[in-house]
Amino acid sequence: MKKLLLATVATAALGTGAAAEDAKIGLSLGFTGPLESMAPMMARGAELAIKEVNESGNFMDGSQVTSVQADNTCADAAASVAAVERLVTSEKVNGIVGGMCSGETIASLEKVAVPNGMVMISPSATSPALSDIDDKGFFFRTSPSDARQGEVMADIMIERGVESAAVTYTNNDYGKGLAEAFKRFYEERGGSITVMAAHEDGKGDYSAEVGALAAAGGDALVVAGYVDQGGSGIVRGALDSGAFETFVFPDGMISQALVDRFGAELENSFGQNPSAEGEGRDRFVELAQTDGFEGSSAFAAESYDAAALIMLSMQAAKSIDPKVYKDKVLEVANAPGEKIMPGELGKGLELLAQGQDIDYVGATSAELVGAGESAGVYREVEFKGGELNTVKTR
Repeated sequence: MKKLLLATVATAALGTGAAAEDAKIGLSLGFTGPLESMAPMMARGAELAIKEVNESGNFMDGSQVTSVQADNTCADAAASVAAVERLVTSEKVNGIVGGMCSGETIASLEKVAVPNGMVMISPSATSPALSDIDDKGFFFRTSPSDARQGEVMADIMIERGVESAAVTYTNNDYGKGLAEAFKRFYEERGGSITVMAAHEDGKGDYSAEVGALAAAGGDALVVAGYVDQGGSGIVRGALDSGAFETFVFPDGMISQALVDRFGAELENSFGQNPSAEGEGRDRFVELAQTDGFEGSSAFAAESYDAAALIMLSMQAAKSIDPKVYKDKVLEVANAPGEKIMPGELGKGLELLAQGQDIDYVGATSAELVGAGESAGVYREVEFKGGELNTVKTR
C-alpha cells in the first residue's frame, strides 16, 4: 500500500503584510519505490534549509517559505509527471527540489517543468543524459554526473587490484548511463569487463541473472542498481549461491539500508557516493543532528543545498518567479562573493538584500559547472566489521 503523500509546512508563523511574496517549494522525491529508504532524510535536509530561512526572518522582507511533498515513485515516469504536474498546477509551487531518479526527472522536466517555466534542482538525479538535455535554463543539480562517478569507481577498483569485473545495472537511464561511463574508464585503465547485463526491478527471483553473471566471472561484481529493489535482490542471490564475494556499489546502493540487509556479508566489498568533506559538511551534520535526523544519509546534504539555492536565488532576483530567479542560481552558487555555510542562510539572505555577492558553499562545497551541475566530490566507502565506513574523499 502506497504511503500517503505528506504536506509539510515549515515552522514559524506567516509574516503579516508579506503574503504576496510568500513562497512554496515542492519536494518531488521517491517516498515509495526503489530508493524509498533514502527519501525521508532527503526531505528532512530540504526542510531544514526552509526552517533555517524562515527563522532568520530575512527572506523577501520577512516573507515565509512552505514546503509540500509529492511522491514521484523514483521509477515510474508517468507517476512522476503526474506528481510534478500537481505541484505546479494545483499546489502552485515556486520551485522544486527534485526529481530523485534520473529517468523520472527527465520525464517530469521535459513534460512539465520546462513547458511551465519551473525551476527544478535535483539532489540525486545523476544520469549523464541530463547534462545535454534542452532545459531552457530551468534545471540544475547539486549532485555530479555519473560520467564523473564512472571515472571515480574505475580508479578505486584499479587501486584495489580488481582487474576484472562483471557488471549488472538497473535497466533505466541511471543504470545504463553509469554502466557505460564506468566501462569506458575501467577499460582505459586496463580493467576487463566480463559481462554487461541489465536487470529489471520488482522481481522476486534473480537466480537467472545471477547465474549469467557467475558464468561470466570476474574479481568483483559491480551492482549499479537500487538498494530497495533489484540491486539488493542481485546481491542476495549472489551471496546465497557463492557466485561473488566482492561487490562494488555506486550511489544508488550506498545507504544504511544496505548495511542493515547484509552487514558482515559485505566484508570484502566497497563503493562510492557523492559526499563532500570539510567545514560545510561538518556544520550540516551537526545541524541535522540537532534537528533530529542523520545528516550523513545519502543525498540529505545535496537536498539541503538544493532548497537553499532556490531561496537564495529568489532573494538575489527579488522575485519568487522561477522565470526570473533561474538566472541567479549560478551566480549565488559560485564565486565571487562571501562564502556561505550551512547555518548561515540568514546571513546570505541579508547580504543579497544589500546587493552584495555571495558564494554559496553549503553542505556539499557547491560549485555548479557546465549545464548547472555539481563539479563533484565523492567518498570511498567499505563495509568492514559490518558497518559503513568512509575511507577517504576524492
